[in-house]
Amino acid sequence: MAQKEIKLLQQQIDKLYTSDFELAPWKKYTVVLLERIFGPGTEKIRMINELDFEFSSWSLRDASGNESYEERSIKEAQEILQAAIDELKVFGLPDNSKKDQTKEALLALLNCLLDELKGSQVKQLKAILSSGDSKIEKKRKMREMLQSLGETGAVEVLTNMLFLPETQAVLLK
Repeated sequence: MAQKEIKLLQQQIDKLYTSDFELAPWKKYTVVLLERIFGPGTEKIRMINELDFEFSSWSLRDASGNESYEERSIKEAQEILQAAIDELKVFGLPDNSKKDQTKEALLALLNCLLDELKGSQVKQLKAILSSGDSKIEKKRKMREMLQSLGETGAVEVLTNMLFLPETQAVLLK
């Protein structure tokens, strides 16, 4: 079972009730833990990032008369982490091997593309990606650069990408 992970999450719950509790550093640390345990982009991380002690008109309207908004936010944080602990107890650690396979396939695809480009084209691609241009302008410039490969070059790149073992492993699942 995921005892170490459960212990770390329980420590984060305990920190919610210390006298020197500060939300911003707690959230950052908690997000790092949750990303490590469940992977990036999970719903738990989104919910933690949305926690706030700000007294907006919505929070004032939604807060009950029996507890402060800060207390409600702390309880919500505790519930999120308790749900994560319960999930680990019942289901164990998530299987991130599928995510790793997808990441490997993406890296292999990128390497395949980079292998087909000339050094000057790779430099041009990096310059386009790191420029301050809009997304639309970056796409236009990339399209022009890839068109310079010609139809045969583009077809060759795509064919090589589709024949990569990593790509086939993802496609044939």
